[in-house]
Amino acid sequence: MNMNPNVYTPYQTADVESKYNLGTLLIRYVRNWPWFMLSILLAQAAAYIYLLYQPLVYNVQASVLIKDERKGISEQSAMKETNIFTQTKLVENEIEILRSYSLMDRVVTNLGLDVQYYRPTRTLKKHIYQESPIRLIVEKPTSQLYMEELKFLFVDSKMVKLNGHMYPVNQSIKTPYGQLRIFVRKPLSSKLKPIFATVSLHNDAVEGYLGNLKIGSTTMLSTVLVMNLQEAVPSRGEAILNQLISEYNKEAVVDKNNQASSTLNFIEDRLALISGELSNVEKEVESYKSTHGITDLSVQAEKFLTTVKDNDLQLNDVNMRLGALADVERYVQSHSGRKGVAPATLGLSEPILTSLLTKAAELELKREDLLKTTSSGSPLIESLDSQLKNTNAAISENIETIRQQLISNRNQLVANNQRMEGMIRTVPGKERALLNITRQQGIKNNLYTYLLQKREETALSAASRVSDSRIVDPAHTTSQPVKPVRMMIFALFSLVGLVIPIGIITAKDMVNDHVLRRADVEEVTQIPIIGEVIKERQVGTESFVFKSRMHSVIGEQIRALRTNLLFLNGDAQKNQVILFTSSISGEGKSFISLNLGASLALVNRKTVIVDMDMRKPKLHKSLHLENKLGLSNYLTGEADIDNLLHPVIGHENYYIITAGSLPLNPSELLSSTHLAELFTKLKERFEYILVDSPPVGLVTDSQLIAPFADATMFLVRHDHTSKKYIKMIDALYKEQRLPNLRIILNGVKEGESHYYSHNYGDYRELKKK
Repeated sequence: MNMNPNVYTPYQTADVESKYNLGTLLIRYVRNWPWFMLSILLAQAAAYIYLLYQPLVYNVQASVLIKDERKGISEQSAMKETNIFTQTKLVENEIEILRSYSLMDRVVTNLGLDVQYYRPTRTLKKHIYQESPIRLIVEKPTSQLYMEELKFLFVDSKMVKLNGHMYPVNQSIKTPYGQLRIFVRKPLSSKLKPIFATVSLHNDAVEGYLGNLKIGSTTMLSTVLVMNLQEAVPSRGEAILNQLISEYNKEAVVDKNNQASSTLNFIEDRLALISGELSNVEKEVESYKSTHGITDLSVQAEKFLTTVKDNDLQLNDVNMRLGALADVERYVQSHSGRKGVAPATLGLSEPILTSLLTKAAELELKREDLLKTTSSGSPLIESLDSQLKNTNAAISENIETIRQQLISNRNQLVANNQRMEGMIRTVPGKERALLNITRQQGIKNNLYTYLLQKREETALSAASRVSDSRIVDPAHTTSQPVKPVRMMIFALFSLVGLVIPIGIITAKDMVNDHVLRRADVEEVTQIPIIGEVIKERQVGTESFVFKSRMHSVIGEQIRALRTNLLFLNGDAQKNQVILFTSSISGEGKSFISLNLGASLALVNRKTVIVDMDMRKPKLHKSLHLENKLGLSNYLTGEADIDNLLHPVIGHENYYIITAGSLPLNPSELLSSTHLAELFTKLKERFEYILVDSPPVGLVTDSQLIAPFADATMFLVRHDHTSKKYIKMIDALYKEQRLPNLRIILNGVKEGESHYYSHNYGDYRELKKK
């Protein structure tokens, strides 16, 4: 290798050329553009056929308003004053309820969605819903029902043919598929087209529609829920969403009525108790008056009675509140962890207790709602249980505090009563006894009236109960289908059509063990690449193509090789012996050496080319010369050097020595002393001696010639030389068996050569001109 830094070595541009690997790869693909166009066109045709067999899917949408006070929407109902069970709705919980399995299960059952009806067309099954004249009701199915397609032919208005068997309509029938009922929705006749049906498992149908249902709020602060369902039959999708909203509203009303019923039962129990006590007191008053003949009280008694009544009313209010506290405490303790809401506080005006009871009711309702969609052991349920436990503990503590206050008030009122009773003792005994009985009657009567009022308020609230949701937009279908997206399908198929040729070309390159690009050589060895010669179609089978005014790409590349060869030797005056060899036959060493010699001769370099391939000589055929006397004759001593030299016609300073007659022992002849004498005499006459030797991968002839050479040009041919031979070349380079070894890439196809792509386009245009 030339170590002189002032000497130009073109093969040092390999690092620059590596930057164009991507461009080279793209050019390789562009060269096969007809295959890409064909593949894309076939992919487009496949996309068109694919779309013919895909049903159109539409988006069905509905929206409802959830009254969520937490997000700023308060109840505006005219009955709010009497609604003692108003609860705050959480939008997130309502979404989970709408997506619950139980609601969709009722929708599928009511609409019969586990049976799909359709009519076949030339390309796909056209699903129908309301257009179906019958509805199939599955009573007791067999496993065969879910595996077969059902075909209905209409015989007349009372008979249908199911998979070849006659059955009556509107009654339970036994079939191979189980016990079924064919319900008539429209008048039947033999003129109706047959329809087909498939039955799916009920659970699969419910889960399928749940998976296709999308629910979400419009914004973070909005309580409007938008429900979306993608469905091939718009009428069926609209029926599903409308039925789902209806079932949701029914469930909400039933849940609220259960709460009202619980409180009504509690009030009724209290009324029954108070009613009995009031009846007894009234009978006692009546009995006392009739027994003692009393018709009216004195003025003084009336005055005392009025004062005592006021005090008794306050004392009764305290006792009632104490009783309500005991009832609430007993209710909370007995209903802990069970469904239900604490009853109305009935006179208790303490805001802390009321808020705690409301919070406990909300937590129980939230827990009940979550149990519809999650298991009892989920973290959410456990968190709610913990909150309920803490809330109940706070309620008990608050009740105890209120009880102590009420007991203190009661003691004070009792003391007042005792003082008033002392004054009443001044009233005559009969009137005093009647006064006590009348006082008890007034207490019971007031309490009874209060409970009647609460019962009416609760009944009125239950009777006026409506759902907390309002339909904003009923279910409606988009005018254009959302699936399949035609442009996307065509784009995806086109992409596949683009990828297939790339994959084929890449796979072909991966399977191909031959050298396909410059990088295949550079990845294996550090041997310098002195040049590249492209493959031109115009060359054909001609081996000798170089001429003085040749302006083709291949001509310029041979000139580049000549320039590289001139710079390869630091001493321009020194004669050079250039050895041309290759791994196997057919890699173009004869073509390159012959045309390179002509190029050297054109710059007044006396050049001789020696055909030392005495096993398969080719040079004489390329120059149309006879091969009677040549190298083999000289090595055997039968001819002199002057008899061997033949001028190349049309080229001054260019001579050739043919191989001569084929010997039986080429290797032995090349090992003789005559070979050294030949090179000595040739160096005296010529500046460049080009040696065309046999392939080094097949015989050892080239290695026998190598000691006489100044440089070795190793030919590697595109898509011909196996990659495994590059390792052999690298081994020869490292072991220095061939002097000053360089590689020439031959037969490079258009698009694979960096030189062709970027440097020689102008010469192609010049050649066309």
